[in-house]
Amino acid sequence: MFYSNEHEPVHVHGKFQGRESRAEIILLDGVVHEILYTGVAGKAPLDNNEKRYFQEIVTVKADEIVAKWIDFFVLHKSVSPELITKRLK
Repeated sequence: MFYSNEHEPVHVHGKFQGRESRAEIILLDGVVHEILYTGVAGKAPLDNNEKRYFQEIVTVKADEIVAKWIDFFVLHKSVSPELITKRLK
């Protein structure tokens, strides 16, 4: 998820039961180059299993995340959330 008042760089948050981590998507020439995972100030980070699942989702969906980020924050379009109910790999 991302918050409606976000800022660059492109990033999303993974949340579960009060824990939260962040994935920053690094682009080079418009292509996903790297994904950096960090904690969020004031929040306990995702546990190891939750973080692995978050990494799986962000890795598989990185291009879609970037497209939705651009649609929402740059083009000011509405975006629809996507409910993911099963493993992606």
